[in-house]
Amino acid sequence: MFDNEEEDDDFLDNKLNEDIEIFEAHLKGIAIGFMDSDRLEALIDHFLIIGQYVKAKKASEMGVYHFAYNPLFNLRLAQSLSGLGFLPDALDILNQIEKTIINTVEFQLTKGAIFSQLRDHKNALRYFKSALEFCDDEDRDDVYLDIAMEHQHLGDFKSAIKILGEALKINPQNESALYEMAFCYDQSGNYDKAIQCYSDFIDENPYSFTAWYNLGNAFSKSENYEKAIWAYDYSVLINPSFGPVHFNMGNAYLSIEKYHQAIEKFQTCITLDGDDAMALCYIGEAHEQLNEFALARHYYQLSIALAPTLPEAWLGLGIVEDLEGNTKEGIVLILKALDFDPENAAIHHVLAGAYEKINHNVEADKYYQSSLLIDAEDEDCLTDYVAFKTKKSSSEAMQFLRRFSTDHVNPISAVLEVNLNWLLGQKKFALELFAQCLSNDESKAKQLFEINPALLDDEDFVSLAQDE
Repeated sequence: MFDNEEEDDDFLDNKLNEDIEIFEAHLKGIAIGFMDSDRLEALIDHFLIIGQYVKAKKASEMGVYHFAYNPLFNLRLAQSLSGLGFLPDALDILNQIEKTIINTVEFQLTKGAIFSQLRDHKNALRYFKSALEFCDDEDRDDVYLDIAMEHQHLGDFKSAIKILGEALKINPQNESALYEMAFCYDQSGNYDKAIQCYSDFIDENPYSFTAWYNLGNAFSKSENYEKAIWAYDYSVLINPSFGPVHFNMGNAYLSIEKYHQAIEKFQTCITLDGDDAMALCYIGEAHEQLNEFALARHYYQLSIALAPTLPEAWLGLGIVEDLEGNTKEGIVLILKALDFDPENAAIHHVLAGAYEKINHNVEADKYYQSSLLIDAEDEDCLTDYVAFKTKKSSSEAMQFLRRFSTDHVNPISAVLEVNLNWLLGQKKFALELFAQCLSNDESKAKQLFEINPALLDDEDFVSLAQDE
């Protein structure tokens, strides 16, 4: 009746501390004497928990020597070797004791974790799934999390989401599972679901600056930049020294053409994390958009000084030269950007426009086509190329567009076809096609008036657009 749990805990702590002193003296050459298996196991567990794997290994080897009948010490030795990075050696030990210790959760999880570190994700999955057969109910959600992570490593985000759902059914408060589910939705392009998951996480963890940051990233990827900035602002309030959030906020401001705010955020990022070539390049882009070409050139050059092969900075320099009327000099710089990133469709597109500007039509045609070959869904490039071909012949432009649409899907194709039919005198058919476009995507269809402003004076087209 005089039992006292706190006194018992203090006694055990003192006993462990004594054993640590005895063992560390032994490592210096002093005889250790006898230590029973329970005390030795507690000592090894202590060293494993605090990451002192060399001491854990030596203590485990002592356990294997003195208590050869107990496979637990072999398991601890494998865990110590794994912590030291000797994964094949750890796996060899586990293979030797597998028949005697296979039915323990710890063995299954240890072997699964080693396979995971070896990037053998299929075998890791096998052992983590086997661990489910032996684990207690209160641990199942964490095992499901391990399984989900292996599916993530395999790029199977759909399966990972399903498994994480099982983890959350067991433990709705498992923050890691909720966070990983949001990540999976993000990676699979389902940004609405990612936004919901991060929002749910924030409801329970309102002061998690990384959650607000990732929520902002999900909004950015769904091109909801105003909401992204709102989320980033909360992240900054919680942790104003986190550089990446300022960088991503700068990008969001750049996307909604708030260039002064973008510059401020990129400058803050540089203040926090030091000079960054990409941040300097984006500051240059913001100044370029503000027609502050001297400043734009200055920041692009600073960016190149840090990262001489950064294509975006060379492209920016080329665009500045072009905007200042030095198109031929600009082309030289844009070609330099292309050397560093030959599969970048946007660079091909800019190069095509520059050649078109100086009437080098063969080169312009070549780069328009190469841009569309890389990215057939680029609406701006297709619009520009059809306009380029239309200047020579509306009929040839139509022939190209129909061939292109046979092999590729581009959301603006049908709208461009409406315009070409109108230019070719096929107004009735153009109106019918325009009606279909309005029915499918009204906003996209009304881009027709940007492509050909003359149609704003055509009552039939305007009336049809207004009826929708």
